[in-house]
Amino acid sequence: MKFIEEYRNPEKVKSLLEEIKNTVSKPWKIMEVCGGQTHSLVKNGILELLPNEITMIHGPGCPVCVTPLNLIDKAIYLAEEKDVILCSFGDMLRVPGSKKSLLQIKAEGADVRVLYSPSDAVKIAKDNPDKEVVFFAVGFETTAPANALSVVQAKKLGLHNYSILVSHVLVPPAIEAIMDDEETRIDAFLGAGHVAAIMGLSEYYPLAEKYKVPIVPTGFEPVEMLAGILTAVKLLEKGEYRVENAYKRVVREDGTPAARKLIFEAFEISDRTWRGIGNIPDSGYELKPGYKFFDANLKFDIDIEKAKESDKCIAGMILKGIKKPFECPAFGRECNPENPLGAPMVSSEGACAAYYHYSS
Repeated sequence: MKFIEEYRNPEKVKSLLEEIKNTVSKPWKIMEVCGGQTHSLVKNGILELLPNEITMIHGPGCPVCVTPLNLIDKAIYLAEEKDVILCSFGDMLRVPGSKKSLLQIKAEGADVRVLYSPSDAVKIAKDNPDKEVVFFAVGFETTAPANALSVVQAKKLGLHNYSILVSHVLVPPAIEAIMDDEETRIDAFLGAGHVAAIMGLSEYYPLAEKYKVPIVPTGFEPVEMLAGILTAVKLLEKGEYRVENAYKRVVREDGTPAARKLIFEAFEISDRTWRGIGNIPDSGYELKPGYKFFDANLKFDIDIEKAKESDKCIAGMILKGIKKPFECPAFGRECNPENPLGAPMVSSEGACAAYYHYSS
């Protein structure tokens, strides 16, 4: 397939691995921020092929995994108790709430619909004027433009039966929180290429300078992953701490200005609680005053108590890169895709799911 096979080329992979081995001279810990990158590393066997000096640390880059437990409970409450049409990306359906998942209540008769775009939810609201429609707006900066567009559209159409349950989280504050955590030690970051494609590179410059770490936005295919790792290793070996774009076929310096303009038409930056990590200041989006009418949390005055996480689940330590999935006593035993204790086991970007499906 054009533009894909060249980034999976075995000879190029072999050449990059050889160059990495010839470049590295000391131990380095590199965190890939995005869960999609984690899956690529595990699925393609890259972790086993890298030299022993390089340790890849899996970061919190799975927005489904860090969606707070009580927010999932709120979505379930809306579908069960408020009789709304609850729309969501498919990743959220099997993530466990405190008692049930969205998939379970769908099986019990709740109107839960899997969509590929929040604009489809706007159409559902338009076609069903007598029903409240709520879209579960989860994601990093990548999905924010589409979610923002949905409320902009709804406002223009005068739809009073549409709202979103916002759970947007932002990558740069997460990097800052990780570097401030005394339990973590990261030498370099592979940035999430799709986030940088929207937001550009400017947010990473002060982080690289403040924490003296290279930050290398990269893609997701094997050749792109190894090129990003090689770039990070070269910078580390030279003692250079800067942002270097290793995903130039997609990421531009200024990202996508039109997408950012749309985001900040509807959203403003706010504090956000991350499941397994806690509150991170200025790490999320919430709707601006002019769009508060479309905030499902306010519209339905939802008050759900925060539930306690499973004592057996160490998802927080995994999301912060302190532990690997196989170091969890419940991994593959009490916790598996059919009976998940935490979101990283069921999300398509979750580290636990990657290890369960692809690691021997």
